[in-house]
Amino acid sequence: MPHFVDGVIRFQNEVFPEKKELFERLALGQTPEALFITCSDSRIETAMITQTDPGELFVCRNAGNIVPPHTNQTGAMTASLEFAVAALEVPHIVVCGHTECGAMKGAMNLAGLDNLPHVREWLGYVKAAVDVVAEIGSDLDEAGRMRMLLEQNVILQLHHLRTHPAVASRMARGTLQIHGWVYDIKTGEVAAYDDRAGRFLAVADRYAAELAASASGHGRCVA
Repeated sequence: MPHFVDGVIRFQNEVFPEKKELFERLALGQTPEALFITCSDSRIETAMITQTDPGELFVCRNAGNIVPPHTNQTGAMTASLEFAVAALEVPHIVVCGHTECGAMKGAMNLAGLDNLPHVREWLGYVKAAVDVVAEIGSDLDEAGRMRMLLEQNVILQLHHLRTHPAVASRMARGTLQIHGWVYDIKTGEVAAYDDRAGRFLAVADRYAAELAASASGHGRCVA
């Protein structure tokens, strides 16, 4: 705990003064660019990965970066998702999985979670992805099957997102885009799902057109 307290003190004395204007603006309200859904794993630092400031991401975290399909039963993920999409009107949602994910390892071996009944039940939302890996990934080694599961789980959660009324209506209007990413802890690489290609690509390749358009737009502004 002293380590954390020391960090808070340094934030108050050093970091906050440098960004005082930013925090004054944030005190007036938030307009995040994306809802970022990722795992609770302590090794995932969303602001570091995306190089964003406070106020740019509305973050939801849970074991396995899971989005339960919509039901009439209110849960924390459903309520937070609805608020981000319908109230804050974020234009993007990112579901970001990661390598070395304990939740995905657990999903592969539910029998080993008998002493963690709530975790076992939660990982039921990954079952379809596990079944896909069992069906088409049987010839892969353990590392290959796990990579496939990481990707298939992200794709599955994107499908779950579409069942939420707030998401479905915004997507129908063309005012919301959803994205699936996988972050590699060891290498720092991020792969992004490409619907048209039906596979994950390096993030720079997946968003090449958007990056070029953004760079061109910035160039026009400067000129």
